[in-house]
Amino acid sequence: TFSFLLVFLVLVQFHPALSTYVNTMSSSESLTISSKRTLVSPGGVFELGFFRPSGRSRWYLGIWYKKVSQKTYAWVANRDSPLSNSIGILKISGNNLVLLCQSNNTVWSTNITRGNARSPVIAELLPNGNFVMRYSNNRDPSGFLWQSFDFPTDTLLPEMKLGYDLKTGRNRFLTSWKSTDDPSSGNTTYKLDIRRGLPEFILNQGRYEMQRSGPWNGIEFSGIPEVQGLNYMVYNYTENSEEVAYSFHMTNQSIYSRLTISDYTLNRFTWIPPSRAWSMFWGLPTDVCDSLYLCGSYAYCDLNTSPNCNCIRGFVPKNQERWDLRDGSEGCVRMTRLNCSGDGFLRLNNMNLPDTNTATVDRTMDVKKCEGRCLSDCNCTSFAIADVRNGGLGCVFWTGDLVEMRKYA
Repeated sequence: TFSFLLVFLVLVQFHPALSTYVNTMSSSESLTISSKRTLVSPGGVFELGFFRPSGRSRWYLGIWYKKVSQKTYAWVANRDSPLSNSIGILKISGNNLVLLCQSNNTVWSTNITRGNARSPVIAELLPNGNFVMRYSNNRDPSGFLWQSFDFPTDTLLPEMKLGYDLKTGRNRFLTSWKSTDDPSSGNTTYKLDIRRGLPEFILNQGRYEMQRSGPWNGIEFSGIPEVQGLNYMVYNYTENSEEVAYSFHMTNQSIYSRLTISDYTLNRFTWIPPSRAWSMFWGLPTDVCDSLYLCGSYAYCDLNTSPNCNCIRGFVPKNQERWDLRDGSEGCVRMTRLNCSGDGFLRLNNMNLPDTNTATVDRTMDVKKCEGRCLSDCNCTSFAIADVRNGGLGCVFWTGDLVEMRKYA
């Protein structure tokens, strides 16, 4: 009898807590601001609901970290179409999620045009923070009708992708909040540029390019200070006929990590229990050498030299007077012109590769043939290994001036 009572009491004690963790919404249900009802992901890491930034009268539908004491938002649905007051409703209409305001007008929608109206659909908040629309009988990610991971705001979560979906033409990129208490779209973006010879991520402030990632070398982007060999985080880069995209995932689910863009900066934050605050893992721009076009063509930036701008060996400053005043923006010029016969190469180690606007790549070429291929083209000015793994594979070739180089320690 004692054992039965003990088990019975335990079940009664924990049942209410379990009942509050709901992560789905059917077509007969809704979320309203007044009800304060939310969706909580399995595992309790993420929560979806309505919020109002401190000191603001406008309301937003968003996703935030539930277990982190410091309120941290990961996604905002109606960032540029806020609700003007505390009357709002999220519901399923047909095959779409719609957010209605007080006058019953739609302020935000998933805007799905495909689907079978005869099949019931549900909205679901997944354990990784992805908010999806799917058929109730289909859990396969390839069958999702819509997902928030395709429409990032200012934060990249694990398993989320940045870059191009070539099948749909959608470029998934980050856009900063306008201010710390205003989720509307700001002026700083981080997006993949596939118009270059090699795809690179560019940090922009409006139309001004602030920092570039450098091309992917098989392990990392040469201009991003990610730390390799971590036992809890893995980086992925995919480039094929269907997508060109970057993502990361956590092998230790108790550790949280996110990439977040704000005014002028891109930061990686981590949160490791039992810490009560986020720690900044790294941030960009990091130093003066991250500034684009600081040193001009055929020059590289080195934090360990004074001045920071240095001409490549065999080159001299184009404007010596300005160079002496520590303005290296005009770059350097060759001391001896190339004659396309008998020329050789200078090896530069520990470099962020030059801007890839004038670059081409052959990912299947034997690295031993890179030098000969470049020498046979009088317009070729340099080359590098495309993929540094397993002894190297493929070649990157540059024509024209070399710009945007920096040397690392």
